[in-house]
Amino acid sequence: MATPREKLATSLEVLRQLEPKSVIRSAQISRVHRERLVQNGYLMEVVKGWYVITRPSVNDGSSTPWFASYWTFVATYLDERFGDDYCLSSESSLLLHTGSTVVPGQLVVIVKAKGTQKLNLPFDTSLLIYTDRKNFPADRTRINGLWVMDLPMALCKASPSFFKQNSTTAELALRMVGDVSGLLRILLDNGNLAAASRLAGAYQVLGFDPFADQIVSSMEAGGYPVKAVNPFEKKISFLAGGKRILSPYIGRMEFMWESMRETVVENFPVPPGIPEDHRAYLLQIEERYSSDAYNSLSIEGYQVTPALIEQVRKGDWNPDGDEHDRLHGNALAAKGYDLAFKAVQESIRQILAGGKAGDVVSIDHQRWYAQMFSPSVQAGILKPSELAGYRNQPVYIRGSQHVPLPPASVLDCMEALFRLLSAEPHPGVRAVLGHFLFVFVHPYMDGNGRLGRFLMNTMLASGGYPWTVIRMTSRTRYMDSLEEASAKGNILEFTRFIVREMSEA
Repeated sequence: MATPREKLATSLEVLRQLEPKSVIRSAQISRVHRERLVQNGYLMEVVKGWYVITRPSVNDGSSTPWFASYWTFVATYLDERFGDDYCLSSESSLLLHTGSTVVPGQLVVIVKAKGTQKLNLPFDTSLLIYTDRKNFPADRTRINGLWVMDLPMALCKASPSFFKQNSTTAELALRMVGDVSGLLRILLDNGNLAAASRLAGAYQVLGFDPFADQIVSSMEAGGYPVKAVNPFEKKISFLAGGKRILSPYIGRMEFMWESMRETVVENFPVPPGIPEDHRAYLLQIEERYSSDAYNSLSIEGYQVTPALIEQVRKGDWNPDGDEHDRLHGNALAAKGYDLAFKAVQESIRQILAGGKAGDVVSIDHQRWYAQMFSPSVQAGILKPSELAGYRNQPVYIRGSQHVPLPPASVLDCMEALFRLLSAEPHPGVRAVLGHFLFVFVHPYMDGNGRLGRFLMNTMLASGGYPWTVIRMTSRTRYMDSLEEASAKGNILEFTRFIVREMSEA
């Protein structure tokens, strides 16, 4: 008789044959295999008859496997149920056009037939599906495998409340329009005075006066007199007037930086300035190494002790001659941290000597990463190619509603981040927003938290602030404040958190 382990192996082989699909219907796999895989954490039921493939290390009852699978599930579900006969609503379409990284509470879907339905999904998410054959949008495109309204159509159909309640998304979408001809074709064909008034007023507020004037004059020429009305009410744009956005992800990052920086400035201590005694400052950093390594590695789930850290620091760790050391993941992480810490210290020396902080880090952060994971490569646990650079696969953040950027956008967004760092005059803003946006992008498959904290401390050094240890005992508040910034755009709690941890230094 087969053992439980052998039975599970048989079920996993059946599951393997269904991949690369990540969404499975009950009809595709027998009940015995399905129940066994669910019980062992390899399948998670989303709604009756629909499952997503996951793995036990992630499928621990948290929201992680669902948020990581959300967009794939929705695209597969809608395609299988409706084929090409569906489209996301204007508001839901605009979220995808503007590169929103937050899993929405509710996604609204228009279908040609089959009736209205609300589909409740895990962790307080849902699909609202309604029929509107008469007004089904003709102008559609595919984003992330989903049928959405094209950008001009979505803007023309967006409700007045959308501009008030989702002003950031609305502004980003408006700034992505290359010219207003696409908007005008829809507005003139439908004689939509209210939408024309809103769009003309919005472009006036954003400093796109030629766009606003063209909408008004073209509508009047077509026999539709309109008056520009500000749909944002008292909305003040954070981006430079008349500036177009070519990448929604870069635009979102620039918007977050500009909208968040004043909050950081108002809540951060005045920069003490780079100290005259560079040697003493660097010695203070060196003295905090053991505490920093212990806490930073513990935050990431490594089981490290002060004794292990000292063993690595003194060179008593021997991966070539000691099999235990070679395969000990905690020791490999500690050794990598030691090497990366030394590389960060060298970057700080350059900054203290007059180097521009953003420029130094834009070059050196890849070296930090390579040093951090070189022990794992030398031990044969990671492939040498893992040190090549940014990730080329999707990644998730455990328990976060924020889904990091797609791999194809990482390089451009990292370049944008370093431009923002180099242009920012306040070192406190560089530290807080540099750390936040680094983990927001999540440029690597692993090590993002540790590297984000290194970046934060390098930016703190550029203003003469002390090296700051994020304590393991503060982990929950740390992660919650980052989630508040990523999912809700509120940087205040993360700023206050960093200030509190810095005061402990």
